[in-house]
Amino acid sequence: MRQTMEPSDLCGKVRELALETGRFIKKEQEQLSLPDIRSKGLHNFVTTVDTGAERMIVDGLTGLLPGSGFIAEEGTGNRKAGRFNWIIDPIDGTTNFIHGQPPYAISIALADGDEIVLGVVYEVCLDECYYAWKGSQAFLNGKIIHVSNTGKVSQSLIATGFPYTNFEYIRGFMQSFKYFLHHSHGLRRLGSAATDIAYVACGRFEAFYEYGLQAWDVAAASLILRQAGGIVGDFSGGDNWLYGQEIVACNAGIYDEFLDIINQIMVQEKILIE
Repeated sequence: MRQTMEPSDLCGKVRELALETGRFIKKEQEQLSLPDIRSKGLHNFVTTVDTGAERMIVDGLTGLLPGSGFIAEEGTGNRKAGRFNWIIDPIDGTTNFIHGQPPYAISIALADGDEIVLGVVYEVCLDECYYAWKGSQAFLNGKIIHVSNTGKVSQSLIATGFPYTNFEYIRGFMQSFKYFLHHSHGLRRLGSAATDIAYVACGRFEAFYEYGLQAWDVAAASLILRQAGGIVGDFSGGDNWLYGQEIVACNAGIYDEFLDIINQIMVQEKILIE
């Protein structure tokens, strides 16, 4: 199978699909009720809107790139293809969505083998669509975006996310909190990793880190960040961030310093436990 559509055109179609799905999510959120919600595990929820939105996305993407595979959070149409695979989170930030609390986002990425080549993140509440494809600039609602030029962690605003099932490394995680509370402009926890990383891409945050995430949480936003001049890695500075369940996403100016801090606190804690 070959990708016959130009990347820019394909990205445009994916954006249209994300916006259409966002309208569905907005409408359904207004009438969400308790029977629409079920638990997948501790602090891990799914709604009928998640599954409905994912079906819309899968159906739409199937028509755009016939024969492509899917890696989707709620399992709709899950099947891996030999080359092209869509990585999808229909609502990143479902707990926020349930409570009517922003942000929550649609995240759609396209992988060519192991490489992410297209990413769209649509933050529904603010109507902000972030997107990029391999070799492009990064965009927010049609305008080019860049990471900030901040060069020190002490001058940075840091984003993170709380683990909700894996508390194995919570001691190191809490130590990182303490460090950044004393040595940065502050910490934020929005509840949507895709939005957090997109905010690094447009310069609202300087860095984001979290463990316990899945590929659909980070794939699209991480490409957007890279195309905006940022850097993505795992806690050791390697490239096992997509499926390795740990990620550091920064502007280029603080990446080395930030990674060194995370490595000393989080990685050493993991080594002691293991």
